[in-house]
Amino acid sequence: MTSRLIPLLLLLAGLTGCGLQPLYGGGSRGPIAASLRSVRVGPIAGQGGWLLRNKLVDRLREDGSGPARYRLEVTLDDNITAFGLRANRAATQERRTLRARYQLVDASNGAVLLDATAGSDAGIDIVSSEYATVAAEQTALEQLADIVADQIVARLAVYGARTTHTK
Repeated sequence: MTSRLIPLLLLLAGLTGCGLQPLYGGGSRGPIAASLRSVRVGPIAGQGGWLLRNKLVDRLREDGSGPARYRLEVTLDDNITAFGLRANRAATQERRTLRARYQLVDASNGAVLLDATAGSDAGIDIVSSEYATVAAEQTALEQLADIVADQIVARLAVYGARTTHTK
């Protein structure tokens, strides 16, 4: 039994020197969390922008109490495309696409530190009830805003980790 544990222990000992560190090391008091809290999210146009901004503020734990080191500027593209046409030219499905181009800007000098995009899409079945179709479109927008907000925050965290470790 101990002969099986020796290779495992050697493997684990080798992993300690590989340089991997948890992204959110230190939890809510760590340097990455502090960096994320110092990002202020600017207004984003449209209903999808309102949803996305609120989700970003929640994830970044932005409370407005501390100084803003960074500003996040987001431009949103929300598009619904119909496809799957029936013989009477009525669409049977839609594809809702939400794309965000975002820039992380240094609040002290206006320099763009990060310029990237995030996005996702969702399929929507068109049913005979117009209300149900509109509700499905709204649900898709809310879910896409969640996904895009997660992508943006993850990218900001990686950027924060890289700049924190190089200082």
